[in-house]
Amino acid sequence: MKILILIPAYNESGSIELVVKNLQDNYPQFDYVIINDGSKDNTAEICRKCKFNMIDLPVNLGLAGAFQTGMKYALLKNYDAAIQFDGDGQHRPEFIEKMQEEMCKSGADIIIGSRFITEKKSFSPRMTGSRLISLLIMLTTGKHIKDPTSGMRLYGRKVLKEFADKPNYGPEPDTIAYLLNRGCTVKEVQVTMNERIAGTSYLSFMTSLHYMLRICLSILFVQWFRKRG
Repeated sequence: MKILILIPAYNESGSIELVVKNLQDNYPQFDYVIINDGSKDNTAEICRKCKFNMIDLPVNLGLAGAFQTGMKYALLKNYDAAIQFDGDGQHRPEFIEKMQEEMCKSGADIIIGSRFITEKKSFSPRMTGSRLISLLIMLTTGKHIKDPTSGMRLYGRKVLKEFADKPNYGPEPDTIAYLLNRGCTVKEVQVTMNERIAGTSYLSFMTSLHYMLRICLSILFVQWFRKRG
């Protein structure tokens, strides 16, 4: 299976060099591409200096736009699968092969790198939100996704084209629910994640509330009005 690692990056100058050099030095069997999402810091300059493989977007499109750009690239270059991989150092590449093996064995369309198959969720505000999203996915699809907010997801060839071509296919839990209801299969593999190397999350308290409201409304209502190609 030919896998492409997609690394959307917005203002990740403090971590992007370490993340990519780790991939180059220790996991050369996997190709990668950085999608610099109009960063305002020197992320692009670092990537050019290090001669990293990068798509340099002139403006900030947000995670969905950067992710779709990467999926279009994966489709154009004829990859069998693409994995969403954070540029802040949280995702650990040693689990990619485990996710690949599960996709080959099960034939699933999407493999989620889950923190909570053998580990229990805490009762922090963020994990309470994750529990709520899991419950809503269960209610609307009948499937139990233990870590719906994990950003480490492997997407197979069957769904690559849809993510590349459809403007409303963001890499979010509501899209997972939508695809589950339309015949796609999703499996989870236990992984461990790190704390981010540098910088801070874009999710403040208010943006987290807005995110939760948007995702919950989409799972409960909006997904029924979306169309699958």
